[in-house]
Amino acid sequence: MSTTRMTVAVLGPGGVGGLVGALLARAGHRVVCLAAEQTVAALRQDGLRVESKRYGQFTATVEADTELREPVDAVFVTVKQTALAEALGRIPAEGLGTAVVVPLLNGLDHLAVLRERFPSARVVAGTIRVEATRTAPGRIAHTSPFADLELAGPADDLAELLRQAGLGVTVREDEGAMLWDKLAFLAPFALLTTRHQADVGAVRDRHRPELLTVLDEIAAVARAAGAPVTAQGLLSFFDRVPGTMRSSMQRDAEAGRPLELDAIGGAVLRAGAAHGIATPATARLVAEVAQSAQRVD
Repeated sequence: MSTTRMTVAVLGPGGVGGLVGALLARAGHRVVCLAAEQTVAALRQDGLRVESKRYGQFTATVEADTELREPVDAVFVTVKQTALAEALGRIPAEGLGTAVVVPLLNGLDHLAVLRERFPSARVVAGTIRVEATRTAPGRIAHTSPFADLELAGPADDLAELLRQAGLGVTVREDEGAMLWDKLAFLAPFALLTTRHQADVGAVRDRHRPELLTVLDEIAAVARAAGAPVTAQGLLSFFDRVPGTMRSSMQRDAEAGRPLELDAIGGAVLRAGAAHGIATPATARLVAEVAQSAQRVD
């Protein structure tokens, strides 16, 4: 892959996909956003509008369509896990060829789905740490001071492409460890902020004993899965992030949207069961969040 001008598709230009797509377009790459008709119409008319303390306020011109109709160099899959199956219909499997496919989804199970659907493509596992929200079709609010990706190598050219666009990028050799590093932080963050309807600052101050218990459980599961994760390391990261951070699961719960509960909490519980690690506090949180979502429905 060259770091010259490329054609990149973004499947799901929401908070994450919209920010990545806008930064790539601003850096001079051709970006094609794949979305529903309402979003396509907004993007064709107004482009992607970003408000960010880190990147400033800018509008990026992008193309938009409901389906991928031509070969591209790379595809960023940035939909929620709950929408993945339907969204993949926007990319004809036979037309993708050998493009690089980069999923920035939460959890673990999506990689197998993508590698089965796109056998000739190169699926590069990726994670992203960012707080970015779609406030309206084509409008992205980036509210965290960071936007950092990790990619499972080899992915040096792709990493350089993203760095030149302004994103922080690290290339990792161990795909499983990379995914667990993200999930081990995301699961307690998403579950606790959603359960208590509070930002991360309130969680770490008012619900610290529960946080410590859940971090111990999830770190034990991650280590059993082969990732060098410690509860102390997770707690240190929790204590450093801005206290106003809220999880996307929390925002989805408040809006009555489907939750990525199985992709995040379910993945931890399944791995714990597979490795014989007890996770009662995490299981209780998953059940309580599920019950709250059912009451909203």
